[in-house]
Amino acid sequence: MRLTVHTFLTLDGVMQGPGGPEEDTSGGFTAGGWVVPYGDEAFGEIVTGWFARTDALLFGRTTFDLMKAFWPQVTDPDDAVAAKLNAAPKYVVSSTLTEPGWEPTTILTGDPVDAVARLKEQPGGELQVHGCAQLAATLHAAGLVDEYRLIVFPVTVGAGKRLFTPEAPPSGFRLLETRVTPSGAVYSALEPAPFVRGDVTVEEGAEVTTIVE
Repeated sequence: MRLTVHTFLTLDGVMQGPGGPEEDTSGGFTAGGWVVPYGDEAFGEIVTGWFARTDALLFGRTTFDLMKAFWPQVTDPDDAVAAKLNAAPKYVVSSTLTEPGWEPTTILTGDPVDAVARLKEQPGGELQVHGCAQLAATLHAAGLVDEYRLIVFPVTVGAGKRLFTPEAPPSGFRLLETRVTPSGAVYSALEPAPFVRGDVTVEEGAEVTTIVE
């Protein structure tokens, strides 16, 4: 399966608590709900399009518990996101969860990198991660992510959980798709690529750019 990571980000790179004030207050986070004012029709189209490609879902324990508490309550047959979340095969990385309570769910125990690497070897289309800051950072560091789908919103919140942490390895990215919503959110689909850098020097009075592999 192909592993894709989907998340909402602030301009200062925070992904924590986008959906509500009480969604994730860990670490003393008090700015939750920052996505809601920007949820226009175009935003909805983008997110619905993500879930239309879902074959299976992968969660960390915290996000799984948050999703499980909310989405089974949404029974509207016209809600494509809820329908996919409730019906699609789900995998949760956890060493403590024993009874998922949101079927169909499989618990992945042991080393999460090994478990996800084995899962990716199975036949199928897209294995999607939504949110899951710690899990996404681990998968990024392990080089297991095939594509990132990110929406950056025109808001800053300061400290909070980030997709790309200070410990994350350097990486380049190729832009596959982009869109700007009327509310000012910027959607980008990105494929990891080798990290390259460059240098700018002056030779005979002219700037010279050199790419360093």
